[in-house]
Amino acid sequence: MNRRFRQLCLVAFIACFLVGNAEAKGAQNPTKAADKFVTATENSGSEAGLDASLRTTAAAMPVNTADGSTIETTASHMLLVDYDTGTVLAEKAADAKMYPSSMTKMMTMYLIFEKLKDGSLELTTPYVVSEKAWRMQGSKMFLPIGSQVAVEDLIRGIAIQSGNDACIAVAEGIAGSEDAFANQMNETAKRLGMVNTHFADSSGWPHPENYTTPRDLEILARSLIRDFPDYYHYFGEREFVYHGIHQLNRNLLLGRGALGVDGLKTGHTEAAGYGITLSAKDAATSRRLTLVLNGLDSEFSRADEGEYLLTWGMRNFKNMALVSSGQPVLQAKVWLGKEKTVPLTVSAPVTITVPAIMKPSELKIIASYNKPIAAPIKAGQEVGKLTVTLPNSATKEVPLVAASDVPRRGFFGRIFGVWASWLGR
Repeated sequence: MNRRFRQLCLVAFIACFLVGNAEAKGAQNPTKAADKFVTATENSGSEAGLDASLRTTAAAMPVNTADGSTIETTASHMLLVDYDTGTVLAEKAADAKMYPSSMTKMMTMYLIFEKLKDGSLELTTPYVVSEKAWRMQGSKMFLPIGSQVAVEDLIRGIAIQSGNDACIAVAEGIAGSEDAFANQMNETAKRLGMVNTHFADSSGWPHPENYTTPRDLEILARSLIRDFPDYYHYFGEREFVYHGIHQLNRNLLLGRGALGVDGLKTGHTEAAGYGITLSAKDAATSRRLTLVLNGLDSEFSRADEGEYLLTWGMRNFKNMALVSSGQPVLQAKVWLGKEKTVPLTVSAPVTITVPAIMKPSELKIIASYNKPIAAPIKAGQEVGKLTVTLPNSATKEVPLVAASDVPRRGFFGRIFGVWASWLGR
C-alpha cells in the first residue's frame, strides 16, 4: 500500500467521522438546521402480529350506495356520510376491522380539545419532551429532548406534521404515561359510541390492538367537528414551521379547487395501506360530507379517490328541508283538555338527504298520533310521529311533540266532556 493511498484513506476516514458526527448532532438539535424542509414517512414500525388479510378481505366486498347506483373504489374500506342528516351515501366494508395508523391521532386531538374546552388546559401550557418522545420514529415534529413545548405547537405538530413524538409528549403531559392516555382514549371512544375500536397508543404506531372501523372513525370525525368548532381549524392548516423545520400537511386535498376540504387526518402503514378521514363543506350550499378511506396504494391515490367520492356525493345528492323547528305540522284533538286541539311540531329541523334529481312531490309525508291525546299535555311531550317515505321505499321517522301546554279540565268540565262524548256516539 503506497503512501498516497494511505493518505487518501485517512482523509476519507476523517470526512466520514465529521459527517457522521454532524448528523448525530443535527438529529439531537434540529434547531441548528435553519428552515429545513422535511418530508418524513408516516408510521412504519414493526408490523409483527398484524393481520394483513384485513385489507384484502375488505377489498373484495361490494360498494353499496343510497341511490342504488354503481360506483367503484380502489379503497379496501370506505364510508361516505352526509354530516347534517347522518345519511350514508356510500359504504364498503364500513363495519369491517382495519388498522387506523395515524388517523388514531384524531382521538389524541379530541382529548386535547376536550381539556382546552373545559379550561383544564391552555394553548400556552408547556409539556416536557421525554426521551421516549424524542426517540420515537416514523413521522416526527423533531422535538429536542428535554425541551418545553407549548400545547398549541404540539397540536400543529400532530395535525399538520403527524408527529409521533408530539403525540407522546401530549400523552405523557395529560395522563402521565402513554398507556394511561390510551386508557382515556378507549374510555372516550366508548362514550362516543365507537363500539368496534380499541387504541393501544396515542399515535397509531403499528400494534395488533390498535384497530377500528370506518363507521367508528366517521363518528370521531363528526364529534370533532360538532364538539370543537373553535379548534377544528387546526386540521385545515397546510404547513407548519417548528425550529426551522418546514413540513406540509399530508392531506393533499386541502385548498384544492372548490371542493371545500377542511380536514381531517391522513394515515399509513404497510398493513393498513394509505388512509384518510376527510371532511368537506360546499361553499354554495353549506352542505358538509365526511369520508373515511383506507387500504389505498399511495398518498396520491388516496387524494384522487377522496376527491372523486366527495365530488360524487356532492353532485348526486342534495338536502331537502321539510319542517323547521317549532313549525306546526297539524292540529291534534285533545281529550278532556281546556283546549280542544294542540298543535304538533318537531323539536329540531327535519332535513333529509335525497338523490339530486328527486322532486318534493315524490316524497310521501304522513303525520300520525293516537287520537285523541289525553290532557294534561306538556309542551315538548312526544305524542306522535312524522313518517317520510322516499320513492325507493326508504323511510325516515321523526317524533312529533306538542307545541304548547294543554291543562286538564276541572272536575265538572271533565264530567261534561265525558257526557258530551257519550251523547255524540
